[in-house]
Amino acid sequence: MKMKRIWIITGAAGHLGSTLLRLLEKTGEPVRGLVLPGEAAPARRNLRYFQGDVRDPESLRPLFQGLEGCQAVVIHTAGIVDISETVSPQLYDVNVNGTRNIVALCREYGIQRLVYVSSVHAIPEKDKTSVLTEVNHFSPGEVTGGYAKTKAEATQLVLDAASEGLDAVVVHPSGILGPYDRSGNHLVQMVSEYIRGRLPACVNGGYDFVDVRDVAKGCLLAAEKGRPGQCYILSNRHYELRDILSMVRSVSGGRKLPVLPMWMAKGAAPLLQWAAKKKKARPLFTSYSLYTLKSNDRFSHDKATAELDYRPRDLMQTLHDTVLWLQRRGAPAGRPRGSII
Repeated sequence: MKMKRIWIITGAAGHLGSTLLRLLEKTGEPVRGLVLPGEAAPARRNLRYFQGDVRDPESLRPLFQGLEGCQAVVIHTAGIVDISETVSPQLYDVNVNGTRNIVALCREYGIQRLVYVSSVHAIPEKDKTSVLTEVNHFSPGEVTGGYAKTKAEATQLVLDAASEGLDAVVVHPSGILGPYDRSGNHLVQMVSEYIRGRLPACVNGGYDFVDVRDVAKGCLLAAEKGRPGQCYILSNRHYELRDILSMVRSVSGGRKLPVLPMWMAKGAAPLLQWAAKKKKARPLFTSYSLYTLKSNDRFSHDKATAELDYRPRDLMQTLHDTVLWLQRRGAPAGRPRGSII
């Protein structure tokens, strides 16, 4: 008799976590979603929310209890995405210690499979001519930026546990963009500010951007088909920021923005951060985010395509659906028509 499968999604109120819940709702399989105490999240069929904090393992025990006779799969998406340069105590506690706690509980409760959502930022950059593929060792000292360092350390924790017998798979998304975000995704913020007429300029740079729905599907494919102890890059391809905004403009209208050269953007970054703080807003362009926009982002998802059948969509569809989502939530009306899939 086939065992009933139960999915456990940490960070269930986040952009990726909530998108995973949307996909899993269609399967009819039972899902447990972890949210922070007091965090709001929409009700869904076959879904039960648990309140807890990855920093506090005792608060997580109810999430893992009562799974006897079930095939339990954990997708650990909970974490802080930060575009500052340093590792703050909170960033480390959530991204590293939180992952350590999840790994320990997966071992204690005999979870059948753990899918850890790392980041392409955990992968060492190499030189700009190199294509970046999966690696099997991660070190904070080999990457730049606080977020990257915490994801590198946490990824190595997961791989170490896999080498000791835990059935774990790692996925590395690139820059996530797409609809359904209620958690403050920086890229969705950029699109929102542009269609509201609040983005003063664009920066001469770009990155590998991928649809959140493709990453969510990639996580489920990794749970189904991924090899234990293996890593899979869930990327798309490089897009310049000016091309991103041009695609948004073709959907919603808007003015063409000046494109700042990188040297000018770097010089203005402290002022932009100060201005954002005065407005009680979050800055989009920091020293680290500007560094990222000129870093090597030649990520290959060939392994994920070959082994998982991972196939990302064109970003034009992503941006159309993102604009439509934002407009439904109160952004200025534009021209997009159709449904979000």
